[in-house]
Amino acid sequence: MNELTLHPNVYRTGASKGLISLLERLWVRDHTSGQGTLYIVSGFANYNGGIRFYDTFRSHIDKGGKVVAVFGGSTSQRLTSRQVVRELLDAGAEVHVINRKRLMHAKSYGTDNAKGQMLVVTSGNFTGPGMSQNVEMAVLLDRNSTKDLGFSWAEMIKGMLAQKWNYYQPSLLDETTPAWQLLYDEQAADIKLDDTDEVTMVLTLSHADTARIMADPGTNAGKGSQYFWLSKDSFDFLPPLTILNRKGYKTTYSCLVNMDFIDLHKAEQVRVTFEAENNLDFRLGTGPLRYTKLAKKDDLAAITRVAEDRYELRIFRAENPLTAKVKPYAVTFVGHQGKQYGFLPNSDFYALIGAPGVPLHS
Repeated sequence: MNELTLHPNVYRTGASKGLISLLERLWVRDHTSGQGTLYIVSGFANYNGGIRFYDTFRSHIDKGGKVVAVFGGSTSQRLTSRQVVRELLDAGAEVHVINRKRLMHAKSYGTDNAKGQMLVVTSGNFTGPGMSQNVEMAVLLDRNSTKDLGFSWAEMIKGMLAQKWNYYQPSLLDETTPAWQLLYDEQAADIKLDDTDEVTMVLTLSHADTARIMADPGTNAGKGSQYFWLSKDSFDFLPPLTILNRKGYKTTYSCLVNMDFIDLHKAEQVRVTFEAENNLDFRLGTGPLRYTKLAKKDDLAAITRVAEDRYELRIFRAENPLTAKVKPYAVTFVGHQGKQYGFLPNSDFYALIGAPGVPLHS
C-alpha cells in the first residue's frame, strides 16, 4: 500500500507517522535482512539522521546484502558529516559523495530485492532534523507502483554515477584523501549551534521519571538509574550520539552533555542514551535530582539547549503559576501513559518565564 506522511505528526494516509516510520517499514518490517540492496540518496546527512538504522544496515550487510548511499559534499558548507560516513563505511556500506557547487537536493530511500522495489520520495534529508522535527513530506511507493512506473533503483543510481559530476568514494583506509575533505566534523570545537536549534523541550513527567527523585535515601524506590524518558523524535535535539556500546544485550548509542540543573544551582556532565534495538527511546541522565523531592508525577521539565552540548534543566511543579504558561507547548504524546512533549524557541521560553537567556555556570 502506498502512503503519504507530513511530519512531525501533522498528516498521514496510512499507519506510518512520518519519515522514520516509513523507513522502518522499508528496511525493517517489510524487508528480509540480507536480501537485496538498501538505498539512501540525500543532499545532507549527519550521524543522528541514521542512528535508528545503523544496526539494521550492519545486520543486512553481514547476511550478504548491500547498502548504497549517495550524499552531497562540500569543502565550504556543512552538508554531510565525517561521522555518518564513517559509521556507514564501518558497517560495510558503499558510499559516494558528490562535490558540486550547486547542492544535490534529491532525497530518496528504498529497497531492491527479489520481491520488487520500494521507493520513498521525500523532502527529508538523512539528518536528525530531517527525520524528526522539520516539517517534511514523504511519499512511499510500494512494489506494485514502482513496477507500474518502470522504476529501477539500479538504473537510477547508474544514471547518477554516469554524470560528469565530481564523485568520490571515501575509504576508512585513508581519511586524508580528497573525499574526506568534502565532509565536515560534527564534533569540531568551532561548531556553533544554529539559531533554529536554540529550542526548549517541554516535557510532562511520569512516575518512571520521578520515582527516584521522590524516594527517601536508602529505600528500594531510590535504586536504579535516574533519568528522564525523552521523545522518540529527539534526533535533532542532541549532539551526535557517537559513543557506541554493543557489549550488552541491546546496542545503545550515547553522548555526554553539560547540564545546568537550574533548581539545584549545579552544573554536571550527564549522559544521553538511545536504545537502538529495544524501545527506541532517548534517556537523559538526571542523577543529581535523585532524592531531592524536586519533581513528582505530572510536573513539567523544561530542557533548554543553549549550545551544541550545553543545556539547562528547570522543573515546574504543577502548582507553580508559570506551569500554566509552559504546559500548552507539550502537545505531542509520548507512548500511551499521558506523557507529552513539545518545543518552543528559547527566546519565547525565556519571555514566558522571565528568565535571562544565559546558563548559570560558565
